[in-house]
Amino acid sequence: MDSLDFTKQQSTDYLRQVLKKPNAHFRDGQWESIEALLYRQRVLVVQHTGWGKSMVYMLATKLLREQGAGLTLLISPLLALIRNQIEASERLNIIARSINSTNMEDWETIEKEIQDNQVDMLIISPERLANDDFRSKVLDAVSHKLGLFVIDEAHCISDWGHDFRPDYQRIVRILDTFAQDLPILATTATANDRVVNDIKKQLGSDLLIQRGTLVRKSLKLQNIIIPTQAIRLAWLATTIQGLQGSGIVYVLTRRDSELVTKWLQKNGLLASAYHADLAATEKTELEQKLIANEIKVLVATVALGMGFDKPDLAFVIHYQRPASVVHYYQQVGRAGRAVDEAYGVLVHGEEDERISEYFIRNAFPTSQMIESILNALSESREGLSTTELQKALNVRYGKLEQALRHLSLEMPAPIEKNDKKWQATETAEFYQVDKAKIEQISATRYAEQQQMRDYMAYTGCLMAFLQKALDDTDIQPCGKCANCKPSNALSTKANPILIEHAQAFLNRSHQLIKQRKQWPVGFTFNHHDFKGKIKPELQASEGFALCTWQDEGYGKLVYEGKTLENHFNDKLVEACIKMYQEWHLDPAPKWVTYVPSKRNPDLVADFAKRLAERLNLRFGQALAKVKDNQSQQEMHNSFQQARNIDGVFEVTIPKRAEDNPYSPCLLIDDIVDSGWTITLTSALLRQAGVSAVYPLALANYTQS
Repeated sequence: MDSLDFTKQQSTDYLRQVLKKPNAHFRDGQWESIEALLYRQRVLVVQHTGWGKSMVYMLATKLLREQGAGLTLLISPLLALIRNQIEASERLNIIARSINSTNMEDWETIEKEIQDNQVDMLIISPERLANDDFRSKVLDAVSHKLGLFVIDEAHCISDWGHDFRPDYQRIVRILDTFAQDLPILATTATANDRVVNDIKKQLGSDLLIQRGTLVRKSLKLQNIIIPTQAIRLAWLATTIQGLQGSGIVYVLTRRDSELVTKWLQKNGLLASAYHADLAATEKTELEQKLIANEIKVLVATVALGMGFDKPDLAFVIHYQRPASVVHYYQQVGRAGRAVDEAYGVLVHGEEDERISEYFIRNAFPTSQMIESILNALSESREGLSTTELQKALNVRYGKLEQALRHLSLEMPAPIEKNDKKWQATETAEFYQVDKAKIEQISATRYAEQQQMRDYMAYTGCLMAFLQKALDDTDIQPCGKCANCKPSNALSTKANPILIEHAQAFLNRSHQLIKQRKQWPVGFTFNHHDFKGKIKPELQASEGFALCTWQDEGYGKLVYEGKTLENHFNDKLVEACIKMYQEWHLDPAPKWVTYVPSKRNPDLVADFAKRLAERLNLRFGQALAKVKDNQSQQEMHNSFQQARNIDGVFEVTIPKRAEDNPYSPCLLIDDIVDSGWTITLTSALLRQAGVSAVYPLALANYTQS
């Protein structure tokens, strides 16, 4: 037996040790990938989820370390993934460590272990490569001593990938700092030919591509068109109650994850919402509950994607259409990894087009935004912090962060960060936005949406459609999808009574208007004596918005009343009365006033007056709009929103002493977005002596 045969046998023994299966063997392509790495090659593995890509770099690390090689540096995008990889490495007696934002107290110890060659595998996120301390203390020290470099979820490198992350661009840049013969492994479950070719272009033409079939034999795929949310919710509750096991419902927005969760809970299902705004500890807890079957379903955005592994997941249902076939395959492929049968159902609704259009249009910073950032930085000798840029520019925080990251990763970069200040570089004045590339990527995104429409309408084998779209070569009918075998299809009908309940639920999906307790940090009004923390005696109480702007039901009525009819329907008055009755305010308001408008002075005033009459409350104007301003929907961060209303409103009622306050009031507005208009007008009313102000808006304007 030569040394390579011996190594293969040794590797097979390790495989059986990890899997705890004495007769386990490598899947097609696993040993070949390990062997190529032992010969110091660069390898791209494109295999479906559950194939065992992590086994390749775990075993390669074990064998290379036994041969005296340096540690493995693994780039992994999610903390959940990192935790799983560390747990798996322990079964092979591989010493794995991670340096990330959740274990700062361990960094010094880990750095010492790395210096002493006591770490076999170091796992980091791509964002860690942007950290100066990490690069100087760790990366520079090990860059020429690495035994293996691994890029997990490698489709993130590519602009064309379904989950492109700008920080992944840093990976390609640091390759030149490594030894030229360093073996490199890139892995992904979702890459079509365009993405594969882009990865090859970045990692080198000698890249060995190990690609397998993407077919998922256990999945029973089905597509159902249910345009309205009420019918879809009714169908969803009925269907999930009839399914064995636990699963995932994917939605497009955070708001929908919470909405659908509440509906399922109302119908007796153990459901939880999962989205990007949750803390890392909350996400981990929810993942573990689903893995342990302690909950029936997670209602999740794309935040639950890479890294989550539950082999016995029984179903994945899409409440709305995902962005692309690649997104869909990546998500639906979470089901049925270790069970004979699992459902993958895609449901389509009429709001999908609007949401998809929003995401595509907002995928890149605009040329105007980039120009304004560069101009602001070029005019500042000392540079500007992100907060200072917000003060100067009418840009949402998230969009500003996106633009700054985009610019800092360009080659050459027109901006750089020194300490906490962003500064323009010497190349800033020559920087040009690559409009052609952005247009090309946007066009691809629109084409991907069309491909999803084609998938929804397809009458042939659904798995074969996905395979072809992902450039798989081993395409054949699956025999399990609803088109191949109609008897496998779930019922598309919904209980009419449950539909009525769902519509009533949607009509009562009120949005909380949270109290703001601090004015924008560093902002000072010119016309009001407000800054810093908002005194309790000036705060609004928590309020409610009846619905979400343009949503099915009341959201559409609000939209039509404001933009088309210049009059809010009496149905909205009745709906607000029901919401008010469920509110149970204490102390109860005795009168109603409203936020005035110069552009349309009668619209909200008329609605507030009708509502007051129906509630048997006094009605009166207590605020005046003394100068016009831009719509708050056109202001994109707190500084601009607060500045936009500075000096715009005045109180028209006489100020009262503390011992003789005005009774509590309802403060009516049509649309609430940032909440600063409500916050300021409430503070002015409280300052005049109103004992409590309860905000009530017709709609919450949100895209989240």
